Amino acid sequence: MKSYIIILFICLCSAMPAQEELKGIVLETTSSKELPLPGANVYWLGSSIGTITLEDGTFTIPYKFSFNKLVISYVGFKTDTLTVNENKFIRHILQSSDELDAVEVSYRKQATSKSYLRAENTLFVSSDELLKAACCNLSESFETNPSIDVNFADAVSGTKQIKMLGLNSPYILIATENIPAIRGASQAYGLSFIPGTWVESIQITKGAGSVVNGYESIAGQINAELVKPSTDDRLFVNAYGSVNGRLELNTHFNQELNDKWSTGLYLHGNVRNQKFDRNDDSFLDVPLKEQINILNRWQYTDGEKGIVSFISLRYLNEEVQSGQLDFNPDRDRGTTNFWGSEINTERFEVMTKLGYVNPEIPYQSLGFQTSFSHHRQDSYFGLNIYDIQHNSFYSNLIYNSIISDSRHKVKTGVSFTLDHYDELVNTQNFERTENSVGAFFEYAYDDLDKFTMTAGVRVDQHNRLGFFVTPRLHVRYTPWEKSAFRASVGRGKRSANIFAENQNLFSSSRQINIQDAGGKIYGLDPEIAWNYGFSYLQGFNLFNRKADITLDFYRTDFQDQVVVDWENPFEINFYNLEGKSYANSFQFEFNINAFEGFDLRTAYKYYDIKTDYNSGRLAKPLIPENRLFANAAYETSKTESGSQWKFDATYNWLDVQRFPSTELSPVEFQLDEFSPTVGTLNLQVTKVFSPKFEVYLGGENVTNVRQPDPIISPDNPFGANFDSNFVYGPIFGSMYYAGLRYRIN
Repeated sequence: MKSYIIILFICLCSAMPAQEELKGIVLETTSSKELPLPGANVYWLGSSIGTITLEDGTFTIPYKFSFNKLVISYVGFKTDTLTVNENKFIRHILQSSDELDAVEVSYRKQATSKSYLRAENTLFVSSDELLKAACCNLSESFETNPSIDVNFADAVSGTKQIKMLGLNSPYILIATENIPAIRGASQAYGLSFIPGTWVESIQITKGAGSVVNGYESIAGQINAELVKPSTDDRLFVNAYGSVNGRLELNTHFNQELNDKWSTGLYLHGNVRNQKFDRNDDSFLDVPLKEQINILNRWQYTDGEKGIVSFISLRYLNEEVQSGQLDFNPDRDRGTTNFWGSEINTERFEVMTKLGYVNPEIPYQSLGFQTSFSHHRQDSYFGLNIYDIQHNSFYSNLIYNSIISDSRHKVKTGVSFTLDHYDELVNTQNFERTENSVGAFFEYAYDDLDKFTMTAGVRVDQHNRLGFFVTPRLHVRYTPWEKSAFRASVGRGKRSANIFAENQNLFSSSRQINIQDAGGKIYGLDPEIAWNYGFSYLQGFNLFNRKADITLDFYRTDFQDQVVVDWENPFEINFYNLEGKSYANSFQFEFNINAFEGFDLRTAYKYYDIKTDYNSGRLAKPLIPENRLFANAAYETSKTESGSQWKFDATYNWLDVQRFPSTELSPVEFQLDEFSPTVGTLNLQVTKVFSPKFEVYLGGENVTNVRQPDPIISPDNPFGANFDSNFVYGPIFGSMYYAGLRYRIN
């Protein structure tokens, strides 16, 4: 019924008279080079009609003869008001606030921003925000973001995992440049495979995402935009070292070959070869690691023909060793001499993007995306063996246009995915192929004043999940100035890769059991969930300073779910849900620019996440019901030479977390029902000497909070009670680091 209403509404809108549009491009000047400025605000003075510039700096905005004052603004740049007497293409260069006279008001680029105009509840994170922490890889880039929870997966691997709306990363569609990237075999460790310096910006969307990117998103979407050869520094070097033995080097080399072709070579290497055992449990506090990561990007841009194309090739090789201090893999692998683990990963991927914008009709565009990856992981955890090989192909064809005028925009297209998995779990082999063909249609309406809506639907035919429909809806209403009420609803469906997504459970002595339900994936049925959400954003002035508050509530209801049940300390059971499973997430956020150069962000989150296990309805383990977050950032004014100081502090407080039941364990291995509360403080200071050179010094968990005895039965790791998964806080304690950045534009 909903689809029929949308189609009828579109038909009615198509009868409306066509509306004129003004087109243009916004640029900035960097080292005498003109570069497109994406995300700039463009609006008609005295109206609520506006837009933002696209990735290539272009914009399209409705035009009427009565409109004659066009405002172009971007934080960090002088706001310009142009007089427009006729409808002709506009090419405008914004002047950086660093170049303004002293009498001008200067601005700082916002590190994070929220849109008052979009229908989706999306947070935009710039590269400036990523520099507030060590941010060595994508999994560590959310430490200063209250919408994403970051914590360790276990006490052995050193892997950080993220959650959104209280749900693990498999329920989040994680993409690079809108191509699903962290999935399948890379689900557990894939976030650590994307170096932080490669990330240009991140968009975080809460709730059901767009149907354009697929059907798997349930809790939300995270999209990481990578640096572009045409806009990145010609040379960039980032060196990093920490007291936990981690050394890292990132280098970017970019070259403009001619007026159309640019290429970039991005090299990343990190190593940790020192052993630490601060809690004297005989196990490494952090694993030994070596990683080589190479990315080569080619960019082709022909503005006259409206063509933009990217080709990206990447190779990764990583070797990780964890376990007991005295473990020697050459001597002890496959024995009970010492407990140890090795995870050796090799990954190769090719990603292509081809975009065409009709030069005569800029609102018409066609995009084609493809991605192929080969992922091989050979690993063992004590006596448990887990090997996986995953070949994946993804393609997506997207057509953008309007109906009648720019208030009615449509996206439609088709997609195809193919995944082949070959897994070895101890002595048992699991092999399967998944493929799907899908088509989608998304309609966006903007009344250019108070109301926007994005309604989408996709249909997919999957060889194992069958035929299914995925509807999604986002709406935004602005009843008064600087406000945005949003609501969303959507459905997601996915196949659970139970071993790849729960590799931490191999670091225990638990018996693995699958309760076959007759499904086509490990004998289990697919996961299906509905997500509902509401949010309210309000900006205002407090003591003559800019401030805003955000309230949001999201609920995820699972129609079917693969339950990961480790309530028996000797078993890990996978089975399909019988009963209810839901996740309620509430967040309140308050942000203020307290005084010049000082920004304060605070947040409170409440989670109510429960699942019907075989033993009854229980709160999901190791998720705090309450969380507090605060981030304070201060920047001094830049001198004429570009010198500047930057200070950043982030505090996280976690409420008690429920432990899985240990009642069946011997008394000496039984734990309390809940963990203690945990509070951590991270600090960083950056000295910018010039636009080319800066150094930074920081500390994570500077108050030296440590979880005592994170491993159960560490002195008998091959016994029945060994388990490394009861982790609720830091293990290593305080960790300090230093680094430098050098760039040539």
